[in-house]
Amino acid sequence: MTGYSLRDRLALVAGLVGPFLVALVLVPFRTDLSRTNAALILVVVVVAVAALGSRTAGALAALSAAAWFDFFLTRPYETFDIRTSADIETAVLLLVVGVIVSQLAARARRLEVVTVTDADYLARVHETAKLAQSAKSSDTVVDHVRGQLTEVLGLRGCRYEYGTLLGQPPRLEQDGNVSVGHRRRDVDACGWPDGEIELRTYGNGHYLGRFMLTPGPGPVPPLQARLVAVTLADQTGAALDTAGR
Repeated sequence: MTGYSLRDRLALVAGLVGPFLVALVLVPFRTDLSRTNAALILVVVVVAVAALGSRTAGALAALSAAAWFDFFLTRPYETFDIRTSADIETAVLLLVVGVIVSQLAARARRLEVVTVTDADYLARVHETAKLAQSAKSSDTVVDHVRGQLTEVLGLRGCRYEYGTLLGQPPRLEQDGNVSVGHRRRDVDACGWPDGEIELRTYGNGHYLGRFMLTPGPGPVPPLQARLVAVTLADQTGAALDTAGR
């Protein structure tokens, strides 16, 4: 489960085990409970897993629900055989509906996260723009952006170098990608490169300095966060240019 967060790993376990436990609880009532109602109860479990986890967890929960519905709640009991066409239809519908609803639930969760994150990013850019216009010292803007970059990118450290271009460290480019030498690195798949990463600042097309970023131990932030970081650096460049650095 490398690459999954703790929450996603727990959701995967819940997707596998949750439907089994619920189906097991329903066993004493299976002669009185209609197959449709039993299937609906299992769909609720699938939706709960998908809402808390990922599409993968939701799909796994749907498969698990269909399997244990067949095993525990359809005749002949405690086998994976289904004898009646009605039970076959119910099991198939449970699987299909479970997968579809889980995908919708996971998508709704993802969109909620993206919306909140977008609002946070917008607030950061707006706050920095206001500071760049009102600050009496460009150093104030630099210090502010250092803090913003540390939070947005989950950095262990961040410092600013005025004017220098010593060395050839990896670079966070304007399009949010990272280059190492003349090659682009797929940081989403491979992670940050070793060492510090530079993020250059320009004013009216002139190089003014660079932020030196020390990545933290967590996952690489998404492209959207990296683009926000580039925007913040651009605002720093504008402030430095105005101040005549």
